[in-house]
Amino acid sequence: MNDQNTQTGGGEDVETDDNTVDDTGTLEILLIEDNPGDARLIEEMLEGAEELAQRIDPAEETRRTPEISRENRLENGLETLENEPIDVVLLDLNLPDSAGLDTLEAANAETDATPIVVLTGVRDQGVGVKAIQQGAQDFLVKDEVTSELLVRTIHHAIERARQEREQRRQREQLETINRLNRIVHDITHAVITTETRAELEQQVCDRLAEPDAYRFAWIGGVNPGSNEIVPKAAAGIEDGYLEDVEISMDADEPTGHGPGGTAIRTGDVQVSNNIQTDEQLEPWHEEARERGYRSIAAIPIVHEDLVYGVLGIYASSTDVFTETETTILSRIGDVMAHAITAIERRDALVSDAVVELEFRMDEMAEELVELSAAESCAIEFEQLVPGDETLLAYGSARNVSEETFRETIEDTDGIDDVRFLSIRRNGFEFELVSPVAVSLFETVATHGGRVESATIEDGEFRFVVELPRGRDTRQLIELIKEQRPDASYLAQRTAERSVSNGSSPLSVLEEDLTDKQRAALETAYFAGYFDWPRESTGEEIAERLGISPATFNQHLRTAERKFFDSVLGE
Repeated sequence: MNDQNTQTGGGEDVETDDNTVDDTGTLEILLIEDNPGDARLIEEMLEGAEELAQRIDPAEETRRTPEISRENRLENGLETLENEPIDVVLLDLNLPDSAGLDTLEAANAETDATPIVVLTGVRDQGVGVKAIQQGAQDFLVKDEVTSELLVRTIHHAIERARQEREQRRQREQLETINRLNRIVHDITHAVITTETRAELEQQVCDRLAEPDAYRFAWIGGVNPGSNEIVPKAAAGIEDGYLEDVEISMDADEPTGHGPGGTAIRTGDVQVSNNIQTDEQLEPWHEEARERGYRSIAAIPIVHEDLVYGVLGIYASSTDVFTETETTILSRIGDVMAHAITAIERRDALVSDAVVELEFRMDEMAEELVELSAAESCAIEFEQLVPGDETLLAYGSARNVSEETFRETIEDTDGIDDVRFLSIRRNGFEFELVSPVAVSLFETVATHGGRVESATIEDGEFRFVVELPRGRDTRQLIELIKEQRPDASYLAQRTAERSVSNGSSPLSVLEEDLTDKQRAALETAYFAGYFDWPRESTGEEIAERLGISPATFNQHLRTAERKFFDSVLGE
């Protein structure tokens, strides 16, 4: 959080307040007094003061015994306050190196959390009252102090200081909630008014980096085909940070152990309230320190099974991200994820755009791949129709003879049969039956995609998967690699399709036909059933689909009626 808002965000000073009370079992009292007689008297009054321990914490089974540290100069006392956990300070205002209320002012400047009880002379009682007005918890007149009064005064000072810390903590927490709610409100407004995902992501970063918010904010997404998290939008004091660091979601790499990678992997908000001491953040310690980053929160941007990225927020103080603050920030991730989903769906309806992922396969149809290199021929699979147990592939081959092609198919593992449909001057069309590719196509279909085409040329087997915009491409890439370890991801691109309406032929194929009706129609079309003369008979197609001729005719007639209704009907 920006420096002026450290307190509001539950920052470093608040946590320091909570740690002033020593939890080692000893009640630490610092006595700053230069008069040996007065010091000895105070020490004797506190020796074995079991009542003081009982007053401080009546529920403690093991009583915290008082431990007195004494300094006779203000300078030495301030050094002890800086380096030791002190529960209460007994402060003489007149010391060799300081006098009067200036002594109290110096002590308060060192710590505004540790309670201070001022020790005065009989003639300085007015000064004692002024000391309370300037921050002391109480004052004691040395010549009038008794053991009972001393114990009671110390107890009341510690208790009042504890109550003040709690009130300050609650006040700061309320201020934090109000501030964060304003930020969420502004971001929600941006969600409503922005037209594109890029615009939304930039506006979110801009709002989170304003003076009442944080030091730096950025949004990253996972680069398709890798585990690298790449920046998409950023705002605030960045100074090349995103260029100097490498962040990934790979759990096996040090760069994937930070909040960003972990948030994407787990789907949970991740917080590090001290970057410099967090061992998981060691790869980024130096870059973060140079830019003044001390705390970080990473909020995943996820909607259902769609992973859009991660929102990283950096603050300039330690211990900024309290549980309450983290809970509210997680809402920003949820709001963004829903908004991006809505934008993607809207864009898909308007432009009918799809995402294409291209892969290379190294161990599929190797004999055909070798043929393409040896004969300089090209084999294209233009339509792939998955069945229950086999895949029908319809395509064409150029610059290779039918005989050579058939012989190669017979030697190719994973292909059961080939049938030639039509012969052309420099090539031919064919039908292949492959049972081994079915599982891969099922994996793609389960994720909402389809294999749009495949090509064997120049000694390479490549295929293209088509996905609706907004789907999690990274997840599909991982699924394909799990299914086929020999698959290599090559590229991603967006392809524009012609805009369709609810009664278009394309919508009938995708929405109105059952899987079996669509398979019957597509197989009949690409197998040449509608050509004259026919390239395939109904019996041949039924055999390919593993159904009876009567069932094939029923599926085909139903599909034809629905399709023609979309073209000729109202």
